[in-house]
Amino acid sequence: MDEHPNVERLRRGYDAFSRGDMAALEDLFDEKVMWHVSGRSQVAGDYEGRDAVFGFFGRLMELTGGSMKLEVHDVFANDAHGVVLTMTSASREGKSLNENAVHVYHLRDGKVTEFWSATTDQYSGDEFFGA
Repeated sequence: MDEHPNVERLRRGYDAFSRGDMAALEDLFDEKVMWHVSGRSQVAGDYEGRDAVFGFFGRLMELTGGSMKLEVHDVFANDAHGVVLTMTSASREGKSLNENAVHVYHLRDGKVTEFWSATTDQYSGDEFFGA
């Protein structure tokens, strides 16, 4: 059985993120994408539009000195939704972050229109990124 095309799209997106290839992500994200980051840290909140999401990615790399990595464990997708199981790792100011997360996507016509993340330990992420 062949994988759904959105599985491959999401995998390519994570690969592009790891390489800092914003041009490839531009093709994946809808211009008006909504990005929801839970928690109470300085990076938590809602990011509206591709430019705001790319700014968020840049801020993550700035705060972690480029150390942030997302290891993809598995990807599930259909026409409307995608779910990616990940391990996030990063270091910052002598602290380290290693947490499992579930990334949930809404997709339309092969483009990401909305994103949510659920981690196994929201408190550790909040502490890591600070207020």
